[in-house]
Amino acid sequence: MELQAVEAARRWLADQGVSQVRDGWVSDETPDALLTASQVAQSWAGDVFAEDMDAADQVRLAFGLLDLLDEYWVTCEIRFANESAEGPLPADVLWDGYRQRLEADRDVEAVTYSLWVDWFEDHTTSAMAFAEVLGNDIDRVVAERSEALLRRAGRVLECSGPVRWTVKESTYRTAVRLPALHSALFRGLRASFHDVYGDLEPPAALALLDQLALPVNTQHFAELRHVLAAGHKNHYRSPGVWDDAVRSCS
Repeated sequence: MELQAVEAARRWLADQGVSQVRDGWVSDETPDALLTASQVAQSWAGDVFAEDMDAADQVRLAFGLLDLLDEYWVTCEIRFANESAEGPLPADVLWDGYRQRLEADRDVEAVTYSLWVDWFEDHTTSAMAFAEVLGNDIDRVVAERSEALLRRAGRVLECSGPVRWTVKESTYRTAVRLPALHSALFRGLRASFHDVYGDLEPPAALALLDQLALPVNTQHFAELRHVLAAGHKNHYRSPGVWDDAVRSCS
């Protein structure tokens, strides 16, 4: 968590008459009503983008609000602003905000959920988003292998199921060179099969799966290998094949 960004967000909320108390948040308008972080996000996060400041500073303030509140809704407001008539937001600041938080040594579920359901499931944005948060950097990840870069890569791989196979395959093939990413890559392949919008090519995915050094008896490994070997691309396009694989592999 970037302390300066958090404190800037806290000061901004205070200017809106919103302050944090022991059990939640309070507003000057309704001082006797305790608010949750979710209520604060839904009521005030969008106002960040109406502030009289340049778009880059708006984005930085929004990410500070995300750090402070840890609420997915803040990422929704960032996406709305990017798609608004005043958008798009400055791409360097937007994606640097995602990358920094994906590298952070703390829980970032709101960030990964945002990537998964908002950026990766939308095929008009998934290629660009995937490239920004990992695809453009995967060679650097392999070369440097820093904890922060590995954290980011692992988190992106795990939620990358909806990204088109043609977009992510080369990144997957590079990631397989790092045993530290094998578990995350396995989860990415599994999500590529199970996600409603998941995408993979069975022969190529099977070849990658067979290169992974995973713990013996890794849950669902045998079943995933079974459906890929049979040429199935997606759980929802082939109803019942996963259950058949579970029976066959038990």
